[in-house]
Amino acid sequence: MARQQMQRCKDCGAYSLSTTCPKCGGNAQAAAPMKWSPEDKRAHLRRQLEGVEEDGWAETLPTLASSEEE
Repeated sequence: MARQQMQRCKDCGAYSLSTTCPKCGGNAQAAAPMKWSPEDKRAHLRRQLEGVEEDGWAETLPTLASSEEE
């Protein structure tokens, strides 16, 4: 069973309580991210998974266009 009950299908976007979509049979994942805590003991693993500590990661973040900055 998933750690969060509400699941969302990766293929069709339908919501359910199952990790298998009842509409299309696709895989479903948690509908929202898990709650964040300052005492998060697995934060270093998530940063490693996302590659946050690697060189050049900051350049991959989206930036505002010059017309949106004003």
